[in-house]
Amino acid sequence: MNSPLATPAAAAARPAIHPDEQEARLQLAACYRVFAMLGWTEMIYNHITVRLPDSVTDGQKQFLINPFGLHYNEVTAGNLVKIDVHGKVLDGSRHPVNPAGFTVHAAIHEGLPDAHCVMHTHTTAGVAVACLQGGLQQTNFYSAQLHDMVAYHDFEGITIHADEGPRLLKSIGDRPAVILRNHGLLAWGRTLPQTFAILWTLQRACEIQMATLSMGAPIPVSEEVARKCTRDALQFDPKRGGGQDVFDALVRQVDRIDDSYRH
Repeated sequence: MNSPLATPAAAAARPAIHPDEQEARLQLAACYRVFAMLGWTEMIYNHITVRLPDSVTDGQKQFLINPFGLHYNEVTAGNLVKIDVHGKVLDGSRHPVNPAGFTVHAAIHEGLPDAHCVMHTHTTAGVAVACLQGGLQQTNFYSAQLHDMVAYHDFEGITIHADEGPRLLKSIGDRPAVILRNHGLLAWGRTLPQTFAILWTLQRACEIQMATLSMGAPIPVSEEVARKCTRDALQFDPKRGGGQDVFDALVRQVDRIDDSYRH
């Protein structure tokens, strides 16, 4: 991978680990630090998960998740926990995981073949829009880039019950940006950078909407213009990098602040 993560003497932890797993660990740990830098944290809660490639798992479904109890700025490549689709720890990690927190992620990873990465947040702007009648409005530059990409799922309480999974998948369909009503935001994608680009755009759309509604009535964007904006928004397209350049730029910022996630 041509990115600041493909380094490293400094990142050469766990020498026996498969190189593709090490790459996935570095990228995911960096993403947790990016979230912390952006303020997309909720104490020790919420998760970003990635599915490990078949080259690592021989076709079995295995995932990396943050150790439960650590803040995002404490997550490292080495302390990420490898689990199966049921949340069972596979790598003998001394760190616990939050099986309840993996319920939604497991359903999406299991039910959507292209869901390599799943991200979930409880940002103020995201939860505010999720609590708003009508949800996200097509009224700003960012929401216009998500035309026909946003799904909604009704609130069923704390997401600890596996039987919610089929209903969640039905709500999502094939839409990668998800607003969990009364709850928060979620995104999934074929790669971690693509998923980040989708979530960042959704988050930004919510922030602008929250600011706009505090001042008055927003100006709607027409369906025709929104369709054009979404078609022209190339940052989601894996063939054109799928958010890799933006993600790399943020990782470089994280590296200047604290590169301990590489350990």
